[in-house]
Amino acid sequence: MLSLLLCCGGLAAIGSTADPEGGSANTSSAAESPAPATPSLSPSVSAGDASEPASPTPTPTVEKRRVTETRSIPFGERTVQDSSLAKGKRKVRTAGVKGSKTLTYEVTYVNGEQTGKKLVDEVVTRRPVTQVVAVGTKETRRCDPNYSGCVPIASDVDCAGGSGNGPAYVSGPVRVIGNDIYDLDRDGDGYGCDD
Repeated sequence: MLSLLLCCGGLAAIGSTADPEGGSANTSSAAESPAPATPSLSPSVSAGDASEPASPTPTPTVEKRRVTETRSIPFGERTVQDSSLAKGKRKVRTAGVKGSKTLTYEVTYVNGEQTGKKLVDEVVTRRPVTQVVAVGTKETRRCDPNYSGCVPIASDVDCAGGSGNGPAYVSGPVRVIGNDIYDLDRDGDGYGCDD
């Protein structure tokens, strides 16, 4: 009699055989394991037999962004002549003020690196104010301190309308408060050019 036992992934046959001549029975156990399944393998290909496909070149990433910047606009200066100011004197009439403008750029990046920058818009947000400076043109008379009233300082001064030959003249009367260096007070009454 032959019995089959399923155990541990294999089959085992356990059985007894009778000796045909009446001998004693032999009991034997034979473990029969089926041969492990071998996966079918394709024939190996050596590296020299087939060429590998080339890796594709990566497509560059291109990105465009809008960027704004604010810049100042310098103010200009204009001069005007002012006859009420002494000649050469300068005075600010209107203070200058800087303006500002907003610039918009389109910036191009390739793989994260900036490759281009193009101005697309420019808007003046505050106009500059021109500075106005007055420059004096008034001639200042230099007066001799020996007289009250302005007697010019010159190599010689004579009374206007008199017989003197200048080069400078004064209309009187003028009061002598120091030395009469130009001899304008001929009668000695303390006043020059009074006759």
